[in-house]
Amino acid sequence: MTHLRWDNSLPLKHLLILLFIAVAYGSAFPVTKLALNNSVPPILMASLRMGIVLIILIPYWRFKIPEKKYLTSLIAFSISMGVMVYVFMTLSLYHSSIISPVIVGSQLAIPFGVLLSAVMLGENISFKKWILIFCAFFGIVIIFFDPELANNFLGLFYAGLMALFFGLAQVYSRQLKSLNVSLTNAFTGLFGFIILMILSYFIEGHTISNIKSININTWVFIFYQAVVVSLGAHLLMFYLYKFYTVGQIFPSYSLFPIFGIGLSFLIFGEIPTFLFLIGSAIVLTSVFLLHKTS
Repeated sequence: MTHLRWDNSLPLKHLLILLFIAVAYGSAFPVTKLALNNSVPPILMASLRMGIVLIILIPYWRFKIPEKKYLTSLIAFSISMGVMVYVFMTLSLYHSSIISPVIVGSQLAIPFGVLLSAVMLGENISFKKWILIFCAFFGIVIIFFDPELANNFLGLFYAGLMALFFGLAQVYSRQLKSLNVSLTNAFTGLFGFIILMILSYFIEGHTISNIKSININTWVFIFYQAVVVSLGAHLLMFYLYKFYTVGQIFPSYSLFPIFGIGLSFLIFGEIPTFLFLIGSAIVLTSVFLLHKTS
């Protein structure tokens, strides 16, 4: 196994891939917000994103059904990731006028994943991990008390649910390592597209007219989310897993909130407050160290 160190031992090719992944994941939040600002209903947009993922992966999936022993975990993973994560991501951004806290809140997926692994898989949580988990949530509490976020509490709540289900999805994904990546992502797209489309029909209504009213620029944003983020960045991450462990590549991957916050400043002019910077530093450092001890 190749070892990843903080020097130039990492091949340039892999460094560029890691940079692309970080930028792609970071850009997902402001790009989603741009699409929502064009009056696309949030649940419908999440459904269309998953639908595009499904259509692209059909030639690679070819409607193959995995062995029965994988089905329960695969369905649970597909619903957690394809439905819950993406719907709460779009809802969190829809109900937030400031999106940087949502980006930082998404990092709680790592502490949630550790806690859920302990509950569902019986894994032990060391004292050091408990301290880091507490610090991560404490950082979010600091951000929560930022006066600038007075009208964004609902968005932060949805961001917390997004992180919770992302952590849950990661627990289920550990039972699916033997499956082809295109199969798991196709199932995620299938469940996400169908369930979210049904929810959009009953909750948001006017589904057909809403789709017809989507302009070209918004379709570009939705395709970007599906192709560049959900497929490109995700599949490239799995490519790197062939050469490195998760713990080895995570230090570079964890840069994505920085890119996301930077893009939020460039696109929306968001200027971080002092409380946000303090809280974010605590969250990101705690999550970084927590994942490094895994």
